[in-house]
Amino acid sequence: MRITTLIEDTIKDNKGDLVPEHGLSLHISFSGREILFDTGISDAFSKNADALGIDLKAIHAVILSHHHYDHGGGLSRFFELNPEAKVYLKEAPRGDCYFKALLFRRKYIGLDKHLFEIHPHRFTFIKKFTEIMPDVYIFTRIGSTYPKPKGNRYLYVKRNTEWYPDDFEHELIMVIKENGKLVIFTGCSHNSVLNMIETVAKRFDGVPIKAVIGGFHLMGLPMFNTMAGSRSKVKGIAREILRYQIQWIYTGHCTGQKAYKVLKDVIGENLKHLYTGNIFEI
Repeated sequence: MRITTLIEDTIKDNKGDLVPEHGLSLHISFSGREILFDTGISDAFSKNADALGIDLKAIHAVILSHHHYDHGGGLSRFFELNPEAKVYLKEAPRGDCYFKALLFRRKYIGLDKHLFEIHPHRFTFIKKFTEIMPDVYIFTRIGSTYPKPKGNRYLYVKRNTEWYPDDFEHELIMVIKENGKLVIFTGCSHNSVLNMIETVAKRFDGVPIKAVIGGFHLMGLPMFNTMAGSRSKVKGIAREILRYQIQWIYTGHCTGQKAYKVLKDVIGENLKHLYTGNIFEI
C-alpha cells in the first residue's frame, strides 16, 4: 500500500511547488485501486497531486471522514476532474457545523451544501458497517469507552438560533485490510483515536493492526498552537495506543505539534509525522 499526503498543515524540505494548508487529504493506492481520503480545504490537493504525478481522474472512490470544510472543501474541484467516482460519507448533522470560541468568534466550518444539490448522484451515505469495495470497510458506529478529545469543546452544531455541542455522529472510520493486516484511517478522531482503534479491534478480533493514519485532534486553539488536555493525559493516550502493538502510526493536522512531541516521547520511532508531500509504503 502506497500513501501520498496531498494535504496536511505542514511541509518539509521546501518541496517545490507543493502547497500545505490546514486540512487533510490522502491518496491511497493498493491492489490496483486508488482511493482519496478527504480533500483538504481548497483545490490545493489537486495542484499537489499534479506536482506529485497522481492522476485524480483514476480515483475509484472518495471517502470523507466527516462534515468539516478542512476535509471536504476540495470536493468541488474533484467533481470537475473526476466525473464518476462516488463519495462515501455519513449523513450530515442536523444543523450547521461551527467553530465557536472566545466569546464572539464564530465560523461556519461545514461542507458546501450546494454540492449536495448540484451533484446528488455522486454521494453515497453510509448508515451501517459496510464493505464499499473488496477489503475496504467503513465503520459508522464508534464506541465510547474513552472520553472524546477536549478540543471538541469549540465545535458546535447550530440549529436555527440554538447552539449544541457537536456529537460527531457524522464521523466515520475507514479500514483497509491487506495481506491479513489492518490499516485504520481516522480523519480527525473527534470520537477519540482510542475509541476508533478499539472499535476496529473488536470487529476484527485477532487481526493485527499494521498502521493508524490521520489526525488525533489533540490541538486546542489552532491560532494559539495550544494542546487540548494535559501532558499526562496525552501520555496516557500514547500508552493506550501501545497496548495494540501497532507497527506504524502516522499523524498530523489536528494532532498539533505540542501533542505530537508528547506522543513521540512515549511511542518512539513507531510514530511518524504526516506532512504535505510525504510518500510512504506500509
